[in-house]
Formats: sequence, C-alpha cells, structure tokens
Amino acid sequence: MSTQATGTFKIESWDEEPHDEGGGLARASVTQTFSGEISGAGRADWLMWYRADKTADFAGYLRVDGGIGDRSGSVVFQSTGAFDGKEAAGPVEIVAGSGTDELAGITGRGSFRAPMGGEPSLTLDYDFE
Repeated sequence: MSTQATGTFKIESWDEEPHDEGGGLARASVTQTFSGEISGAGRADWLMWYRADKTADFAGYLRVDGGIGDRSGSVVFQSTGAFDGKEAAGPVEIVAGSGTDELAGITGRGSFRAPMGGEPSLTLDYDFE
C-alpha cells in the first residue's frame, strides 16, 4: 500500500534562455526549496515550448536532496506538463533507481501545481521495493 506525502516549494532562482533561434523552444535551470513531508533543496532543468499566446508545454527532471516522510536522501523526478497562462501543472514520476541513502528503492507517482502568485505544491504516492 502506498504512502502519500505532500510538500510545498518556493522557487529560489529561474534562469531561462532561448534554446533555438526564432522559435519558441527554451531551457530553464531552476532551484527550489521544498518543505513539508517532501523537504530539501531541489534543482530542475526544464525544456519548454512556448506558443504565441504565452502558454507552454514542458518536460524535465527535478532532483530533490532532503527527505520524503521520515527518510532522508535524494531522488530524481521526471515530469511533463503544461502552463495555461495561469498555472503550470503536471504529473511526476520517480526515476527508477534514483533514490539514495534512506530513499534507495523508492518508487512513486504524483503531481505538482504551480499557480502564478500562489503556493506551488507537490503530492506523491510512494512505496519502497
């Protein structure tokens, strides 16, 4: 049976650059701080495709060094999602074999929401192999 963990996060830095000339492709390197049942320092790299209306689709990886529940270590999430002009949201999945220390063997899926002007959050249902 899965355990559920939730956390909020704050974006500490967002460094975005165009990835191609004349197109809507961009790459962002982001640092975050997580608190709650998911806690620690996060570092993400996102590849985004912006449309003319400023909405976007994105894909990327996020590494969190800290803890989930009462265990500590690091874990990597992969995600795809969309920004609708008001909120970025999408599913997350733990990359198999990415857990370290007390998070070794962790598996799980969840979702995140990052509303503009609101508090971003991450929810995860997880197990250990």
